Amino acid sequence: MHGSDGSGTACGKKPARERYGNDGIEVDCMEKLIITVAPTGSLPKKKNNPNVPITPKEIAETGIRCEAAGASILHVHARNPEDEAPSTDYRLFEETHQGLRERTNLIVQISTGGRAGMDYEQRCERLRLRPEMASLTTGSVNFPNSVYANSPDLIERLARDMKRYGVKPEMEIFDLSMVTNALDLAERDLAQAPLHFDFVLGLKGAAPATAENLLHLKNAIPADATWSVAGIGPAQLPMSMLAIVTGGHVRVGLEDNIYYRRGELASNEQLVERIVRLSHELGREIATPDEARQILHLRGNQKP
Repeated sequence: MHGSDGSGTACGKKPARERYGNDGIEVDCMEKLIITVAPTGSLPKKKNNPNVPITPKEIAETGIRCEAAGASILHVHARNPEDEAPSTDYRLFEETHQGLRERTNLIVQISTGGRAGMDYEQRCERLRLRPEMASLTTGSVNFPNSVYANSPDLIERLARDMKRYGVKPEMEIFDLSMVTNALDLAERDLAQAPLHFDFVLGLKGAAPATAENLLHLKNAIPADATWSVAGIGPAQLPMSMLAIVTGGHVRVGLEDNIYYRRGELASNEQLVERIVRLSHELGREIATPDEARQILHLRGNQKP
């Protein structure tokens, strides 16, 4: 991503006295903020929040609204339209991917998560769509009522598929050991630097959503890596705010949090709009999808 001076930051040609605080630290020269929206996930249903998009058409329409609100990336899960259950159906992923590419400029990030099916064969087929990005969880973790198992062999096979198809992995990190596993993939040439990480914090059974944990994870990744944070439930807003002011990026959406505030259901675009507003208040600009592609070193959106 490039600012007005081609520097890759939002500071442009501002005089030094405007760019530096009293302690001499640059306060407004961070990369523009990339907002990822995870609109659907595997768990929330319309009975929980009627704004959860289920069908490929609904997800594409949500993508249009979220792009207009300021999102750059849309994280895709497939759901069975009949019962809203999570699905591994290739055709649903294909229809969703195609609809988003035709109707938006968003970066499409397909989930390879395992709630719909844990086996490699159930999780790899969708990568044949060659999305710009896909999620890759680099370890196992306890969910509240189950084990989210990602064996070393499965992780390696998914990483090899992503490399073969030219898909950039987003390393989904639930604890520090998963950072180590992601770095090991890069050392074995199964993932290309600079890496991109998403820290998932606040899930029961995984790392709590604290400032200390977020900063510890951020400091454990390579200097050239990019990162975002996904706070679960009420942790979404405070974790997002911390990411904005520490140079990270933000993931919001009904997959992780169905409320705008206590007792008030949200829409995906409302959650995006709030981050845009708060980021502007804090002096950080928002990345367009094409600027996000530059920041993340993506190959670009090849329209069908």
